[in-house]
Parts: sequence; structure tokens; C-alpha cells
Amino acid sequence: MPKKISICAPALRAAATCLLAWSALTLTPAHAAKKTAPSSPAAPEIAERQADLGELRGRIEGLRKDLNTSEENKADAADRLRESERQISRLQRELHELTDQRGRLQKRLENLEQQSKDLAVTLNQQQSQLEKLLYKQYLRGTPDSLQLLLNGDDPNQVARDLHYFSAIALTRAELMGEINATLDKKRALAADAKERAAELKEVEAQQQVRVAELNKQREERKRLHAQISDKVAAQRKEIGNLQQNEKRLTSLIDRLSKILAAQAAKAAEAARAAEAAKIAEAARQKTKPRTEPESKAPPRREETAEAPRQKPAEAENNYEPVASNGNFARQKGSLRLPVRGTVSGRFGSPRDGGGTWRGLFIRAAGGSEVKAVASGRVVFADWMRGFGNILIVDHGDAYLSIYGNNESLLKQVGQSIKGGETIATAGNSGGNPESGLYFELRHQGQPIDPMKWASLK
Repeated sequence: MPKKISICAPALRAAATCLLAWSALTLTPAHAAKKTAPSSPAAPEIAERQADLGELRGRIEGLRKDLNTSEENKADAADRLRESERQISRLQRELHELTDQRGRLQKRLENLEQQSKDLAVTLNQQQSQLEKLLYKQYLRGTPDSLQLLLNGDDPNQVARDLHYFSAIALTRAELMGEINATLDKKRALAADAKERAAELKEVEAQQQVRVAELNKQREERKRLHAQISDKVAAQRKEIGNLQQNEKRLTSLIDRLSKILAAQAAKAAEAARAAEAAKIAEAARQKTKPRTEPESKAPPRREETAEAPRQKPAEAENNYEPVASNGNFARQKGSLRLPVRGTVSGRFGSPRDGGGTWRGLFIRAAGGSEVKAVASGRVVFADWMRGFGNILIVDHGDAYLSIYGNNESLLKQVGQSIKGGETIATAGNSGGNPESGLYFELRHQGQPIDPMKWASLK
């Protein structure tokens, strides 16, 4: 018997290994993210919010068209740069989105590859267990139960042997099931990897196309700017030109504020109706009714600072906004300015060309990341005369933050953002002579001093 075993056991181990060798066909490293499962039907509340968002976008789009129409009534040299700067902003946003998508795909690829390695280890362990089990079964043989009884062996020993052989058979079946399940997972991972790899390749190809288009648009803007730079500079020095730009922005803010106030009133009415329904339901169930929450006092109107006539010294901002939640008014004094750079124009100080600064101008290199000072929702993102690519964020309670002269806008109307999230890149769009960011804070439509809300320390 020992001689027979020494001859056949290696062959048996090889047979057990060969039985499962076909699993290696599916063992390519995993490469990408699985497609998200189809989302379940939207709840009524979600559908209502989406409808409100669609309404907001529609009204702001109408406002944007009105603004463009009014700007076309008077020619301005910087307007020749408008389409080029818009295209640069669009391409930069698409590149930013593609970069995020590429990052997610690569992260998913790494995750799938790790899963594939883990499954390979599991499969090897399962194969080893099956090999040992088959070897033990071979050593013991598979005797017939009747033969055991006829041999005159102890019935109790016979029962124990039969139970042992039954347990081995059951364990073998379970192991085979586990191995098949592991192999199925490996095949699914391999197929997913192949699909994600194709997606990643497509995203990278799109990135290359966008980069080429972006470089082309930048060259076009550079050429146009060289042609009209003298005229742009002359128009910026015209008395009243800056005031007209500020008036245009104020008009936009006023109209946006009305739209946002109407939406807030609608939301408040819906909240009151929902609360009343809850109270009525509680009354029907004979429980203690909830009292209506006390209405908050309307936020105090911030007074604008009187404009000092002397030009203040420049200051350096070396900090960036961080993630923030909660009521915007409570963050007064703790905000950070949206971009690192030199604060060269301050609220209330005189501007070249007439008027006073109603916000801050922060000099920064083109392409510097502009971050939201606090959480909110984008309510305007487009090109505007005098401010170039401008983005406006609603923080609630009639507070708005305004980011102008950007090279690109990375967010669109309706998108929710978090404090510290990158929303744009600094530039000199709109005919601005310096690269940087124009930044304003407004409350109830009135400009307020950002330096009373933010710190450089």
C-alpha cells in the first residue's frame, strides 16, 4: 500500500491542480470602476428639488440673455475677447471634469487590481485545501457500506467511517462551490477591468483634444489682446466706465436677489405647509402638538464702510479657505480669502478711473486656484463686461460672494459647493490689466467689506 500511494499521490495532486488550472485564463489585473447601478426612481421630494433647480436655471438663463443683449448696445473693446475667454473657460472646466473622471477611474482600477490579487490568494488557498482533501480521500479509499458490514467490523466503527466519508464528500462539494464562485468573481473583475480600461483610454484621448483646443484658444486670445490692448487700456481710464461696470453688476445682483428671494419664500411656504401637516397628524393621533418654531429675526443690514480717500498699503494673503458648514453670518471674521496673492485693491479705497473699490482685487498668477469662501450654491457663471468670467455663489440669508476676472469657471449654475472647494482659476479676463481675482461680498444686495469677514493672519 505505501508503494502504491507513493506512485499515485503526486498524480492525484497534479489532477486536482489541473482540474482548476483553467481559472488562470481570467486572472488579468483589474483596471477600472464599475458602472453605477441604475438609480432607483427619485422620491417625490427629490423630483421637486430638481424641478426647482430647473426653474432657477431657466430664470437665470433668461437673465443672462438679457444681460448680453444690453451689453451689445454699446461696443466695448474688451467685448472682442468675450467669446475667446468664454471658450477658454469652457475648455478649462471640461478639462477639470475629465481630470476628476480620470482620477476616479484610476482609483477604481487600483481597487479592482487589489481585489483581483486578493481573489487569487483565496483561490490558491481553496485549491490547496481541495488538493489535501482529495489526497486524504484517496488514502482512505471509498469503501462500500455493505462491504464494511460483511467484513464483520465493529458496527460503531463502521458508522464512524461512513460519517467521516460523508463529511469529506460534503466538504469537497462546498469547496468546489466556493472555487466556482471565486472564479466567477475573477471573470467579472476581468470584464469590468477591460471596460474601465477602455473608458480611461477614451478619457485620456478627450483630454488631449481639449488641451489642443485650449492652447489654440489661448493663442487666439493673445493675438486679439495684442491688437486691442491700447484701446482696452484707454477705455478703462474713461471717466464713468468703471461706474457703468459697477452699475451693471449691481443691477445683476438686484435681479438675482429677487429670484433667490422668491425661491426662498416658496421653500419657506412649503416648509410651513409640511410643518402644519405634521401638527395636524400629531393632533389626530392625540399626541402633544409641536409648536411652530420661532421665526428668525431678519438679518441685520450691513452698513457699507465710508470710503477713505488715501490708497492703503498692499497686503499678502497666504491662506486658503477650508471646508465650512453652517450659517454664513456666524463665520464673520473667520473666513479666508479665495486665492493666495497680494491684496492690491481694498474695499472703499479710490480706484484708477474713478469711483471706489466695492470689493478686493487680489493679484495672483494666471491659473491659480480660486476657492469658495464658504458652502453655497452657484447662481451665476458667465462672462460679463468689466468683470470677465464671473461666478456668483449664494450662501443663504441674502449673502452672496462674487468672483471676477477669472481665466476659467469650473462650476455651473445650480451646483452646490463646499467651503474650500476649487470653483475657478484666476486670470485677467474682461480686459483687466493684471492677473488676479476681483472678489466681493454682498448682503441684501449691498457690498460689504470682505476684510471685516476674512483674516490675513
